[in-house]
Amino acid sequence: MTSGRPVERVEAGAYTVPTDAPEADGTLAWDATTIVVVEAHCGQESGLGWTYAPAGAATVVTDLLAGLVTGRDPLDTAAANEAMSRAVRNAGRQGLVACAMSAVDLALWDLKARLLGLPLLRLAGAVTDTVPVYGSGGFTTYHDTHLAAQLNGWVNGHGIERVKIKIGEDWGRAVPRDLDRVRHARQTIGPDAALYVDANGAYTRKQAVRVGRALAEWGVGWFEEPVSSDDLEGLRLVRDVSPCDIAAGEYGYDLSYFARMTPVVDCLQADVTRCGGPTAWLRAAAVAQAHGLELSAHCAPHAHAHFAACVPNLRHIEWFHDHTRIEGMFFTGVLDPSGGEVRPGADGEPGHGLRLRREEITRYRVL
Repeated sequence: MTSGRPVERVEAGAYTVPTDAPEADGTLAWDATTIVVVEAHCGQESGLGWTYAPAGAATVVTDLLAGLVTGRDPLDTAAANEAMSRAVRNAGRQGLVACAMSAVDLALWDLKARLLGLPLLRLAGAVTDTVPVYGSGGFTTYHDTHLAAQLNGWVNGHGIERVKIKIGEDWGRAVPRDLDRVRHARQTIGPDAALYVDANGAYTRKQAVRVGRALAEWGVGWFEEPVSSDDLEGLRLVRDVSPCDIAAGEYGYDLSYFARMTPVVDCLQADVTRCGGPTAWLRAAAVAQAHGLELSAHCAPHAHAHFAACVPNLRHIEWFHDHTRIEGMFFTGVLDPSGGEVRPGADGEPGHGLRLRREEITRYRVL
């Protein structure tokens, strides 16, 4: 089966959106987030993809990738992904280039589904109609009142009974404040909601072990990147002694990364806007399943939702404050997380069901 028409053009633009408050985690601070948006066109239809990356990712799309995709059958998403993977050898697959590839791959999947008149989860093959989410934010820059308001909004406002905050402030130099914020978070959400933390690799190995033991006293069940995700032995050490589930994988830009990560974590993370798009993300899910692990989708919730419904070993997707805010600003058709889950494709719209708010976002365009 062919579509009858090739991909006619691929366009990319970059938009920088200021945060609604200063934000930081254990190892980085920021006051704006850049989203790179890609559109792939075929006849009267277009597919929409995006990634969160520096604006240069848009240049990678237009200068390096668009020509590889244009002229191809839009139904052959795997072939396009393979062509991009081979072509970027000398440019370097990791990082910015992989993010650009991911946005193109997502746009092609969306275009394919729209041409076939199917929601993405039906095209890829759903195993469930509902996808659990967890609220994510709790930045180290938040004062206690701000943190409590955000947590209450998720737990009591939306009924999301899984929430995550950032710890590891100042590269692990503020452990007493980290633990005080965890205590405050637990007191805010009550004893029944699940509490997660993310150190973004801020701690040393033994420091992470000590922090992990203290976290268990407050019922923390998920300890993300307790040490650098490049320190596989450190992850293994912390995992083996910590009562919390250890998670990592968000910086995976190719499949071999996930193969290396699976022996040292309790739950594997993968980001569809970084790892090479849905084509690669679904393969990462299979790698996790082969090792007896669940997969959790990192950030960009609307990019993940449909594909997450197709993964039997899915744990949840991350309802990340920055990205849900931007996706609500940039797209129509966004999902409702009330009750702690989303229902992608419930409206029957083809593709991921999102459309770009072109006029509203013009003021944020930087490239």
